[in-house]
Amino acid sequence: MSTVTATGIHHRSYRAELRLRHTKAQYVRLALMVGLLLAAPYVLDRYWLGIANTILIAVIGAVGLNILVGFTGQISLGQGGFLAVGAYTSAILSGRAGLPVPLSILIAVIMTAAIGAFFGLPALRLKGLYLAIATLASQEIIMFIVRRWTWLTEGQGFIEVERLSILGWSIKRQTFEVQWYWLLLAITIAVVVVARNLFRTALGRSFMAVRDQDIAAQAIGVNITRAKVTAFAVSSGFVGLAGALTAHYTETVTWERFTLDVSILYLAMIIVGGLGSIAGAVYGAIFIGLLPPLLTEAVEALSTSMPGLTDQLPAIRNAVFGVAIIVFLLVEPRGLDRIWTRLKDYVRFWPFRY
Repeated sequence: MSTVTATGIHHRSYRAELRLRHTKAQYVRLALMVGLLLAAPYVLDRYWLGIANTILIAVIGAVGLNILVGFTGQISLGQGGFLAVGAYTSAILSGRAGLPVPLSILIAVIMTAAIGAFFGLPALRLKGLYLAIATLASQEIIMFIVRRWTWLTEGQGFIEVERLSILGWSIKRQTFEVQWYWLLLAITIAVVVVARNLFRTALGRSFMAVRDQDIAAQAIGVNITRAKVTAFAVSSGFVGLAGALTAHYTETVTWERFTLDVSILYLAMIIVGGLGSIAGAVYGAIFIGLLPPLLTEAVEALSTSMPGLTDQLPAIRNAVFGVAIIVFLLVEPRGLDRIWTRLKDYVRFWPFRY
């Protein structure tokens, strides 16, 4: 006799236990998500597809930051600077050095990971607020360099990036957003899968051990120095990838795109989505990415009855942004990922409370 809901998930082999999904409901949700992603370019117009592309890049950066903050417990306020490293490196190598775009992006990822590891060295001695200040210093140092070093932009203040072209295939102007959507979607899915599987390895588990209790982790044989520095390197590598993709997608690199506000924005993504969760980083990037355009649509809809509301749109965005973070910290500190888990449990156990 079949049951309406499963009373538990039981594994009879290690192979079954290591699967990323264990129930039919999880596969159904995966199929629905794939269907939505495949249908997006045919449903969304150019404006919303551009927002979707921006969100996909933000997902990559948020996943990288969550590896460091959520899984390793090392706070960072330097994500804007690491985005800048990836963007400037890839733009210069592909433009002036003439390297193929994939190779320039790969070198940008490696360069950002190395710089992230260097700035992660203070994590060996500092924790909490002191580490946050140290990473904030890295943000300011990188911003000082990209603003003052005229060689980077050849005195123009910005770098123009040529339209993306790989092995004879290039982005067409007529289908710019659609082609970028498919490319970014493939890269983002690969990044999420890699990050998800990272924490099924010994390295990923050492990150979580450091987060939970570094002294106990060291007592059981975890190399704390290697774990912390590697976490900074891996996290920065993901963020450098997001920065490089931003450079080639926007086709213009300027320091205004990588200020401290961007670092705070990425930190808000993982707080709203849920610390210590790859899915939470995705949810947070989607939430923060959709918040400004949805607010703009709402204000424009109310502009006829409230004419002065449009002039206050920047202030309204900042207010709603701050209120959203405060609400999540007070109501559900574990973010959207925990809310989604509760909804699934409610449906699974209904009509029973437990």
